[in-house]
Amino acid sequence: MKKTKLGEFEELVLVTVIVLKEDAYGVEIKRELEERLKETLSVGSIQSALKRMEEKGFLKSEFGEATAVRGGKRKRIYTATPLAVQTLEEIKEVRTQLWASIA
Repeated sequence: MKKTKLGEFEELVLVTVIVLKEDAYGVEIKRELEERLKETLSVGSIQSALKRMEEKGFLKSEFGEATAVRGGKRKRIYTATPLAVQTLEEIKEVRTQLWASIA
């Protein structure tokens, strides 16, 4: 496994980005995580995690089209990089092995 660290919250945000595909932008990521975790999250915590992971090379982002619903503001859409997918697969394998060792 690579030395690049991925915290628990970052892992959740990253998996959510992959699940949401073209709808992976800040507010929607927050909504999806809140629904699944059954807790309230701050927009700032989501944005901080997204920024950190983009700096680490796990995410790329680009602006979507402006919409009237958002008052002309464009959404920043996030996508996972191949490094992110590989890292998540490695994390999943380690966790699977650890859980299997409990029995």
